[in-house]
Amino acid sequence: MAGCVGSSSQGDSNTKSVGMTDELKFDPETVHVSVGTTVVWKNSTDASHTVTAYEDEIPDDTAYFASGGADSEQAARENVDDGLLRPDEQYKHTFEQAGQYGYFCIPHERSKMLC
Repeated sequence: MAGCVGSSSQGDSNTKSVGMTDELKFDPETVHVSVGTTVVWKNSTDASHTVTAYEDEIPDDTAYFASGGADSEQAARENVDDGLLRPDEQYKHTFEQAGQYGYFCIPHERSKMLC
């Protein structure tokens, strides 16, 4: 699925990078990681972005993730300013459970900056 992180159950302590583009996309659109891998999203644009998990597109019993530290999608949406990654800022998340994870940028969701 485009823009998503898929993880397998094999252990891996690697770090993967995902950029945010001027075209309002995550690059690469799909990242495959192993459990224990940290993904680093970096904003290299002039706009502010978020990394916000779709709560219904992460595995059951998985901790919710969003830049800004919100504990739910609703909280992330209500406090969008807390999660904004300004130019040259980054957000990291380590995937501890196998599965497919959907995420998006709140300010640019309508522009399809999502998976």
